Amino acid sequence: MNFELFVCLRYLKATKKKGFLSLISLISVAGVAVGVMALIVVIAVMTGFGEEFRDKILGVNSHIVVQKFGGSMKAYDQVLATVATHPEVTGATPYVYGQSMITTGSGGSGCVVRGIDPDTAGAVLSLPDQLIHGKGLDSLRPSEPGEPPGIIIGVQLAKQLQVHMGDRLRLLSPSGPLSPMGIIPRLKSCQITGIFETGMFEYDSSLVYIDLATAQDFFDIPQEVHGIEVAIQDIDRAGEVAAGLRSSLGESFLVKDWMTMNYNLFSALKLEKTAMFIILTLIVLVAAFNIISTLIMVVTEKTKDIAILKAMGATANQILRIFIYEGLFIGLSGTLLGLGGGLGVCQLLSRYQFIELPSDVYPISTLPIKVLPMDVSLIAIAAVLITLSATIYPAWQAAKVEPAAALRY
Repeated sequence: MNFELFVCLRYLKATKKKGFLSLISLISVAGVAVGVMALIVVIAVMTGFGEEFRDKILGVNSHIVVQKFGGSMKAYDQVLATVATHPEVTGATPYVYGQSMITTGSGGSGCVVRGIDPDTAGAVLSLPDQLIHGKGLDSLRPSEPGEPPGIIIGVQLAKQLQVHMGDRLRLLSPSGPLSPMGIIPRLKSCQITGIFETGMFEYDSSLVYIDLATAQDFFDIPQEVHGIEVAIQDIDRAGEVAAGLRSSLGESFLVKDWMTMNYNLFSALKLEKTAMFIILTLIVLVAAFNIISTLIMVVTEKTKDIAILKAMGATANQILRIFIYEGLFIGLSGTLLGLGGGLGVCQLLSRYQFIELPSDVYPISTLPIKVLPMDVSLIAIAAVLITLSATIYPAWQAAKVEPAAALRY
């Protein structure tokens, strides 16, 4: 053990007469630990919220959407073939999208109708995994001639309409053929063949799925679709893949990736995460001021000792390192305790999930936790740098002590 570290550890130990300084050191360590722990837990929650939002949105929507400028898309089989040639594409499916009214014997509600192809939609959407009742997407097609087509509705919408599996309901479109009596709404009778739950209230309470051919007939767009949904291997490369598809398809097509379509939401989450990091870093700064005050009190109390050390041959740089080591020891101890405490709290929250969230307010029912090694590393480095910078002034003051003046008075 070198000379500077030996003296540093002796100064950190409390004596019977000077135990108050050791108590302040413990408070400084606790302050750093609390700040680091709070940072880790809050950043993990914010990261969990962001990823949970992303997974929920991508469970209902695709990674990339291809649309035609000016309206619906004709000859979409050629577009599907062109999209499938991209090496990153893992699936593509056409869709029809529109608003409608849904009515039953007990009431009605507005809804969003999505017509999907049961043969290809499973490779793009997570709907098969979200079904809590039903046998699959093939049930959307009529089982026998003359039977009503199937419909899959959200669990919250089913509760609102008080319907169950096998019940029949009617879709009503406000746009229809013009007659002498005005516009006649289109009606389509369907039978519930599935109930899904995404975990997002707005989807579960307003979204319904029907077969693509049924949707084309209902919205009066035979042999046309509103767009093509695309799934890719790496969702982080969605922008790059969308640019490649845009160049392959031509300027008459609009290609949007999931990050562009939800830019405002994820930008707000990222900004909120950054703001919380800055705000909670102030806790570590407060602990850093405690370290400054602790070291200043140590320097004041140990002025005679410093003078004696200098008179015995200790250099100013050695005295400087003694107090830097002392502040660094406090910062490292607090950082390590905070890391352990923060990771422990995150583990408890993710395992037991004893904090519940209202499903009608948040898209998830429990507090999401996602610990990223990069976030933990940045928090630890920031805490150590802040506490290390807090030692500079007191250590510099200690190094300036003149042995003759200190011993004279």
